[in-house]
Amino acid sequence: MTQARITVDRDFTIGDVPRRLFGSFVEHMGRCVYTGIYEPGHPLADERGFRTDVLALVKEMGPTVVRYPGGNFVSGYRWEDGVGPVADRPVRIDGAWHTIETNAFGLHEFMDWAKEAGAEVMEAVNLGTRGVEEARALVEYANHPGGTYWSDLRRRNGAEQPFDITLWCLGNELDGPWQIGGKTAAEYGRLAQESAKAMKLVDPTIELVAVGSSSRSMPTFGSWEHTVLTHAYDEVDYISMHAYYQEHDEDAASFLAESVDMDAFIEGVIATVDAVKAAGKHTKQVDISFDEWNVWDQVRYNEVEAAEIAAAGWRQHPRIIEDTYSVTDAVVVGTLLNSLLRHGDRVKIANQAQLVNVIAPIRAEENGPAWRQTSFWPFERMARLAKGRILRLAVTASQIETKRYGGVDSIDAAGTWDEESGKLVVFVANRSLEEQNDLTIGLHGLGDVRLRQAETLTVPEGGDRRTANLETTPDAVHMVPLAAAEVVGDAVRATLPPLSWSVIELDVARA
Repeated sequence: MTQARITVDRDFTIGDVPRRLFGSFVEHMGRCVYTGIYEPGHPLADERGFRTDVLALVKEMGPTVVRYPGGNFVSGYRWEDGVGPVADRPVRIDGAWHTIETNAFGLHEFMDWAKEAGAEVMEAVNLGTRGVEEARALVEYANHPGGTYWSDLRRRNGAEQPFDITLWCLGNELDGPWQIGGKTAAEYGRLAQESAKAMKLVDPTIELVAVGSSSRSMPTFGSWEHTVLTHAYDEVDYISMHAYYQEHDEDAASFLAESVDMDAFIEGVIATVDAVKAAGKHTKQVDISFDEWNVWDQVRYNEVEAAEIAAAGWRQHPRIIEDTYSVTDAVVVGTLLNSLLRHGDRVKIANQAQLVNVIAPIRAEENGPAWRQTSFWPFERMARLAKGRILRLAVTASQIETKRYGGVDSIDAAGTWDEESGKLVVFVANRSLEEQNDLTIGLHGLGDVRLRQAETLTVPEGGDRRTANLETTPDAVHMVPLAAAEVVGDAVRATLPPLSWSVIELDVARA
């Protein structure tokens, strides 16, 4: 049995929990939009074509902000194609994903869907094939009250009131050679700066996200952020980060330690941002938007799926990266959420990519059912329970050896303290594949403590680490009670199952 101790002091906190940390992503890619959130003719579709079964799962999952419409898609997208009467909208080729885009679903439809889902909209502009004028016009269309060309066009298209979109992405992954209209850091930095200036002249209240490195492994990582922010620091509010993780060569131990990489990635970007701030004598603080993150089997996509998609020719909404997630994947997702929460003083926005069907926590079949994948559960629990202040936890734990990261703690943890509700929540993963973890949570600066609930996501009885939720068994893996958890004096003692992500909720009464 491995052992760990977490020390909690209610007065040792990092910052407020940013509600935008629990965001998601809807891209015109594969079946995320079409037959995902939108499927006219489905037995459970409403009069707008929105799948109510999917909407119910989205509301349960609780994303607070949703990024749209891409992703790689946005770098070749003409936003004007997705407004106005649907019958008049052009059908286009989408080179990013080798598909046919009908434009039956566009900005107005997404705004209506997001309102129904209870999520803030994070809108991306095309800075790949387009530029300053198109970005400026979209802000005018979306946010200006009326009396101008673009705002009056919105009103004629059925939206009398402005959409009032606050959060905007200045393009997507433009450091990548795969990106339509990719750019050097200097080219993009100037374009982002000028686009930001023009957009804020239309609406000075908006918040802007500059494109950061597409991954930590990019050869330009670090220098890209430095150059871009040297140009655009004063005009933008956030720099983006993207990261996807997967298991390589059956090395589950390293896979379960991927939050170590996410921690280092975040801290590296923070250092670069602050270096630019100091060198430029800036007074404002640029924070981080981790607006794409997830578990994704990229090897399969790069070696097999992309070739299959191209060979099949131009199609509407083909199946693209519809990964099936296992218990192991879900535990890793839980640790990535832990990492984001631990850095919530600087990571103010995060978007799990994507929401439905495409490497998603929710799956939906055309003319069929919708269900939760294993990765749904950590997101839902943290989005619902992480409130108040982020705790600065002190963790000591037995070590697990990994090929990629060396020795790592046997547990990965994050926590929150909400004084208003008197609730303290610890989110903790046991990274060991085989051993239980004897966990002690020492409590300081607290009054009487009562265990409200303890739950865990782990291998179900009769299953193994690859057990997944399939259409035929949609809830094979879910949160279950953590039996061995109790308050003993000023501590909580719990036995964490192998390969698990657990939530321990405590009610606190101040002494």
